[in-house]
Amino acid sequence: MIAAMPLMIIPFILYNLAMLGLMGDGGVAALQQDIIVLSMLSGATWRMALGDLFIVIALVVLFFEILKATRTGSGNLVNHILSMLIFIAFLVEFLLVQGAATQVFFILMTIALVDVIGGFAVSIRSAGRDVSIGL
Repeated sequence: MIAAMPLMIIPFILYNLAMLGLMGDGGVAALQQDIIVLSMLSGATWRMALGDLFIVIALVVLFFEILKATRTGSGNLVNHILSMLIFIAFLVEFLLVQGAATQVFFILMTIALVDVIGGFAVSIRSAGRDVSIGL
């Protein structure tokens, strides 16, 4: 049953923890806080903020979600339903919570939508190949 749990809940929880003030400066301002600062060979300085890190985490999670969608089984349908519920939670929070009206949250919500659509598409495609006609 734990395998049916959608991984997109991880960036959702991380963003909400940051929005509640449990990371860095607190609130939405924490998303702009630099996590990694590197001096490049060109002399430029590359910075990664906390919000950028959340997006990278969500993209990695999306990769694993698409891999999970290739499996067939009873837990796969539960995963799709829960992924849809997580996307709906993203959408409702984006529309109703002031701290969620940021570019980072919108990108996370879009990644959750791609997870839902991609998961259904990959499952339908792979299920079509699993059908065998016994003649």
